[in-house]
Amino acid sequence: MTGTAPAPFGADDYRARMERAARTAADAGLAGLLVAPGPDLVWLTGYAPTAVTERLTLLVLAPGRDPVLVVPTLEAPDAAHAAGAPALTLRDWTDGTDPYAATAGLLGSGGRFGISDNTWAMHLLGLQRALPGSSYAALTDALPMLRAVKDEAELELLAAAGAAADAAFEEIRKAAFAGRREREVGADLADLLRRFGHSQVDFTIVGSGPNGANPHHEVGDRVIERGDTVVLDFGGLKDGYGSDTTRTVHVGEPTDEERRVHDIVRAAQEAGCAAVRPGVACQEIDRAARKVIEDAGYGKYFIHRTGHGIGVTTHEPPYMIEGEEQPLVPGMCFSVEPGIYLPGRFGVRIEDIVTVTEDGGRRLNNTTREMVIVD
Repeated sequence: MTGTAPAPFGADDYRARMERAARTAADAGLAGLLVAPGPDLVWLTGYAPTAVTERLTLLVLAPGRDPVLVVPTLEAPDAAHAAGAPALTLRDWTDGTDPYAATAGLLGSGGRFGISDNTWAMHLLGLQRALPGSSYAALTDALPMLRAVKDEAELELLAAAGAAADAAFEEIRKAAFAGRREREVGADLADLLRRFGHSQVDFTIVGSGPNGANPHHEVGDRVIERGDTVVLDFGGLKDGYGSDTTRTVHVGEPTDEERRVHDIVRAAQEAGCAAVRPGVACQEIDRAARKVIEDAGYGKYFIHRTGHGIGVTTHEPPYMIEGEEQPLVPGMCFSVEPGIYLPGRFGVRIEDIVTVTEDGGRRLNNTTREMVIVD
């Protein structure tokens, strides 16, 4: 693929994100945010340690205070080169000193803090010992929408990742399927994602025949046969933002039933996408897609939620599922991926990433949703 490389995020971008995160935490009644290495830290600061070890690394955000990144001394030089480093203060600690006591001094007298989901238990327990008056809430529970609304630059990156995944599908549909093992096709998909700009491949699901009835089958040694329905679900990260798309192909001509099931899933996916607009609750996207499948008599074979958010990770809030009343907001990005799974026989899933616009939704995947016949 060709095109101008996106401009990297700079210190001002990360400063704005940290300020917004601190304000959002205050609005939620939190005394601050504590962010360990992982996607939240990358999104807030641009810093991803080369290795996550037992040494404490923690971003401390609190309203009205400058952000501080607590890092081991031996990792401080790398942290200082992160794109967001000019927007924060580095506080390093050396082996033999107590990093929890040093961090507790940044947290005041205690309170309730949001803490990133992937913080190690030993670090959370160390903070509790150093600051007995503190309590903690996982960010997914306390601030589930923290990264959910993307700005224009993020939307461009997500669109580019989606286009790269589309390009990978257009190539894989030309390949031979019959007589090859699922893992061989999966390896080809991974290579194509990298060829079209992905730095990280998170998954390549190739579910052929009865394996397609398992939504997360990934790949195996089953040899794909003529007459198989094959679910292809793949994605990863390109320039730090995710792709995730699913298309279901058929090796040779499908049966009438296989074509009918595919048409039902395609109609359900269309209904889910058509329901996207600002102010609509997330659960309404699930309801719209699920109704089509239920009305067709296959409701018990749609066994997962309709969608999940995507951004600097391929799965994140918001979730398109019954009971999720969070209203859609322009800039949110998520999958719409209904499916039908007939145990022991075959499965069908169709998935696009959709972003909420001012008056509806826009798909970030644009390959055909018709049943594709492969060799």
